[in-house]
Amino acid sequence: MTLTDAPPTAQPEWLSTGKKAAPAVVRWTVAILGALAAFSVIIVFKGASPLEVFGDMWVSTFVRPRSLVEILNTMAPIALAALAVVVPARAGMSNVGGEGQLIVGAIAAAGVALATDQFLPGEAVMVLMVLAGILGGAAWAAIAGMLRLVFQVNEAVSTLLLNFVALDLLLFLIYQPWREDPSGQPTSRELADTAKLPEISGLGIGIGIVIAVVAAIAVFFVLKYTRWGFKLSVVGGNAEAARRAGLNVPVLILSALLVGGALAGIAGMIQFAGIEYKLRSGFGLQIGYIGFLASWLARHRPLPVLLASFVFAALAVAGDSLQLDAQLPAATVGILTAFILIAVLGFTQKKGAAL
Repeated sequence: MTLTDAPPTAQPEWLSTGKKAAPAVVRWTVAILGALAAFSVIIVFKGASPLEVFGDMWVSTFVRPRSLVEILNTMAPIALAALAVVVPARAGMSNVGGEGQLIVGAIAAAGVALATDQFLPGEAVMVLMVLAGILGGAAWAAIAGMLRLVFQVNEAVSTLLLNFVALDLLLFLIYQPWREDPSGQPTSRELADTAKLPEISGLGIGIGIVIAVVAAIAVFFVLKYTRWGFKLSVVGGNAEAARRAGLNVPVLILSALLVGGALAGIAGMIQFAGIEYKLRSGFGLQIGYIGFLASWLARHRPLPVLLASFVFAALAVAGDSLQLDAQLPAATVGILTAFILIAVLGFTQKKGAAL
């Protein structure tokens, strides 16, 4: 064999992986820069300087010491609400009901807490709130699951409509039986200090972010390495083929929705016991819908959900800068979010999984 006939030297694995990921990185960069450029046009029309606005957003979001704490605390329920979409999506379903499942999970946690936080130890109340949040969110998702299995109602429609029912249930409770002060704002009584979720080493970062990260890792391993996760992917790929292969498709569909609802219920518990401490009319506003968008931004993958949730949490914190520093309307941050979503989902479709 001559030198010219020798086989080519194999490239290191890290180099091969880097070459595969490079085009995706370029597409993501171009997409985000394009979204910022489009948003700059809106800023100019409002009479502000894009460079100053983006500079103020960067400083207030990533330089100010308290900002990272706010981002991580905001990120926790968003990540769990996103995971509530990821699990059913593996089975080919669209869970748009994270908002309602989160609210019902919070209601269940609040009901248990308000009944026990005056005489039970704080640790016991926390455990009860976690269990109540899981059961509340799962039970609310089970309604959509049964509608799908018994009456063939599409879960995207039923879960979306159930969001409004959950909101009405919340409003009924805070205006009537759980209202703390009939003459004041309609809210429930504040959770006792001993039952509030603890912070991490006094940094102001709630333990909710730890729960969210652990949940994302757990969902990743369950979907990737367990038989149940494999069966869900088979159902999501072709439900009829899965049925003919002997899989119990109805049970798999219902279980995926139940797990998704349980994750959203935990998000509601964290929002109640770790952030707001009471139920009110605007409780957890839009978190379920933001979680839905975060799941889509992450291509319904558990670990990238954490990054997507961080982005949305940062945008929420950046919205304060848009209002206070640039004097822009609160809805402006929604426009920026929409630009980023459209750009990323539109221009990173191919090989998006490389990241």
